[in-house]
Amino acid sequence: MRHLIAEAPALTATPLGALTIAGDGGAVTGIWFGDHRYPPTTAQLGERVAPGDDALLDDAAAQLAAYAAGRSTGFDLPLDPAGTPGQRAVWDLLSRIDRGSTTTYGSLAAAVGSPRGAQAVGQAVGRNPLSIVVPCHRVLAADGKITGYAGGEERKRFLLALEGAALL
Repeated sequence: MRHLIAEAPALTATPLGALTIAGDGGAVTGIWFGDHRYPPTTAQLGERVAPGDDALLDDAAAQLAAYAAGRSTGFDLPLDPAGTPGQRAVWDLLSRIDRGSTTTYGSLAAAVGSPRGAQAVGQAVGRNPLSIVVPCHRVLAADGKITGYAGGEERKRFLLALEGAALL
């Protein structure tokens, strides 16, 4: 496991700030904000690398910078987040939410076959280790309000505005 702290000007010039990107050589395994609600463990990070020393992490950093600056609308990265089968099912659903669209925790719960499980889905969404790329920021409260985001609600607002999502 290796990780890079991406501090490119395009990232730090936005409300997103620095991101830690982890990978295992074949896939990106995590992307976290510096003040992430659920920070990565030492095992999730592994050895720190410098920019230019890991092509996958450098590519992820470049794609994140382009996205945050509005120069890109998506990502083309191999992903392999570690999680329980239930978490991975929720994260898979998150990956299917189109740019500019939103959904609710309740809708996701119904989609995974647990219509009363919005709270459990919310916990899985909050534990998403691939911030931005697996778009947990596109999940809103049942009343359409912006609530909880492991990277902070200001970042969630920024990302939704960047994507042109219609908000209440």
